[in-house]
Amino acid sequence: MKYLPISSNLFVKNRAKLAERMMPGSLAIFNANDILPSNADGTMAFRQNNDLFYLSGVDQEESILVLFPDSPVAKHREILFLKETNEEIAIWEGEKLTKETALTTSGITTVYWLQDFHKILRSIIYEAETIYLNDNEHLRAETTVQTRDDRFREWCKKEYPLHNYERIAPTMHDLRAVKEPEEIELMQTACNITAKAVNRALKFIKPGVMEYEIEAELMHEFLRNRSKGFAYTPIIASGFSACVLHYIENNQECKDGDVILMDIGAEYGNYASDLTRSIPVSGKFSPRQREVYESVLTVFKKAKAILRPGIVIGDYHARVGEFMTEELLKLGLLNQQDVDNQNHDWPAYKKYFMHGTSHYIGLDVHDVGNYYSPVEAGSVFTIEPGIYIREENLGIRLENDFLIGEHETIDLMAHIPLEADDIEAAMKH
Repeated sequence: MKYLPISSNLFVKNRAKLAERMMPGSLAIFNANDILPSNADGTMAFRQNNDLFYLSGVDQEESILVLFPDSPVAKHREILFLKETNEEIAIWEGEKLTKETALTTSGITTVYWLQDFHKILRSIIYEAETIYLNDNEHLRAETTVQTRDDRFREWCKKEYPLHNYERIAPTMHDLRAVKEPEEIELMQTACNITAKAVNRALKFIKPGVMEYEIEAELMHEFLRNRSKGFAYTPIIASGFSACVLHYIENNQECKDGDVILMDIGAEYGNYASDLTRSIPVSGKFSPRQREVYESVLTVFKKAKAILRPGIVIGDYHARVGEFMTEELLKLGLLNQQDVDNQNHDWPAYKKYFMHGTSHYIGLDVHDVGNYYSPVEAGSVFTIEPGIYIREENLGIRLENDFLIGEHETIDLMAHIPLEADDIEAAMKH
């Protein structure tokens, strides 16, 4: 891994929090993600299952974590199963975790090789009343490929049909929503790497550069700072493309007079950052571009002021919609009749601001969490209002990541230029 070692204290705490939430006499099982094939003998880059990583720090394929807090055998209350390493694997793939390094990484003292999994599981599972199994229950997930967890659920229910089975995902969503200090530090590192990349890009951007060249500048800075790359597919959208919310082609020339919407973020230690800036290709906003920019920034600041512990995200989004409506009226994009006659299921402002303002961020860029419960201190959200005027070939979005504190909302990206004047100043060559 490119990132520096993470203290096992984080994963010890995370397991303890989960153990407190599990039913008496229950056992939970977490599987690593697959390494997916591409073509011929190629494979896609490995990305660990976030729940397994959250609980163990193990960033290796073919791993299984078993948690059995009430096991009558103390050494079987936390068990890690790993692919056994050997000399041939070390030669072809590099060194894998040993039992000793797995202990250092995870804080788990009982480590077995994967070939012993079925035997060990059978020796303990009849002591459990309930088995928790995992699944990807993200609201936006569209799962078309079977995962290791999917296959394991089928096998386990067939092999042990008389146990009580429960979902672990809702509990994991609650736990992962509130971050430990070590997680905030990892996310701040990701934000700091993103800051370096943005400052590099602001010096690089000028008329005639290609969107993919900007992407390359960002990637260079990410890699040289121990990130493995983008936390999600980057958007480098100039001109009209900035009005396409999920534009990812990044293959157009950046032209004088256009604005580039740059939605990017580095990952670090599997934790994401998520930033958007809207940048004038020429280095200076036109009067109209600045006018729209300032409206988006006004909504951004008002949203920050109300994103506090206790607010429900649905109510928050409704308030932000009111802020946006005020700005769109000022810009002449809406009139009072539009507002008076609006469909409340799809308010008038949605013509120019059609997405949500904030989402959880953490191990996933759109991280898990409960959107129907009040926001808790310790959670991290984006704030990302935007105005997209297709008829003007102009899209402006601004986005930073915020830690929700007990008494204040802390901007993890406060050191990255945001004000229009600061953007222009940073672009001076």
